[in-house]
Amino acid sequence: MTPDKLLLKLLPVIEASRSAEFYNCGVTDEGCAALSSALRSNSSQLRELNLSVNNAKDAGVKLISDALKDPHCKLEKLRLRDCGLTDEGCSALSSALRSNSSQLRELDLSVNEVGDSGVKLITDALKDPRCKLEILRLYKCGVTAEGFAALSSALRSNSSQLRELDLSVNTIEDAGVKLLSEALKDPHCKLEKLRLRYCGVTDEGCAALSSALRSNSSQLRELHLFGNKVGDAGVKLLSALKDDPRYKLKTLML
Repeated sequence: MTPDKLLLKLLPVIEASRSAEFYNCGVTDEGCAALSSALRSNSSQLRELNLSVNNAKDAGVKLISDALKDPHCKLEKLRLRDCGLTDEGCSALSSALRSNSSQLRELDLSVNEVGDSGVKLITDALKDPRCKLEILRLYKCGVTAEGFAALSSALRSNSSQLRELDLSVNTIEDAGVKLLSEALKDPHCKLEKLRLRYCGVTDEGCAALSSALRSNSSQLRELHLFGNKVGDAGVKLLSALKDDPRYKLKTLML
């Protein structure tokens, strides 16, 4: 029996569960159609769905996105890591996030080649007051300075609810860090956790982050910079912030 056919048989069980884990199970858009039906059921209790490392692709993601718009859907966490997603799927997700009915708080799009165009679509949703997203993971998504500029703009929006952002293994470098640092200084920015592992950040980027974290507006409590090109000067700047009770930074990974 194929994974998709098995999903169809398990629908009553899935609807009654709060969490469904289908990591690397060979699920395609046929299985996503079954899950979409389950999510829209009046009896659905699903709060968390993991479809990572499957063949969902854009067609399957569109079906899941349609379910997110349904008032019966209670899903709060959705993981789509390494699913062959492109900006076409991001467009469907962006539309769903801007729906009055969407309850989604956490979205993982890591290891998908969504690029800057896909990130811009997601950031459009973050600016919408109907969007409830608090955690966004974009690990290894092909994001460059253009995408970071869009994220910086979204973080400064009065409507953004984002508390946690993972941009690790993207071509951020110091230019991108400076854009994000400007957002951290904005009183509208609610970001508390930021992961920038393996992003080519140097002491110059650390100086921009240090300046942002010294701002009265910064809410950042956790910063991950492991795997970057940070020298002694950068380490000294950020470590001083962590050890100073005047600032909010409590966790620093270098």
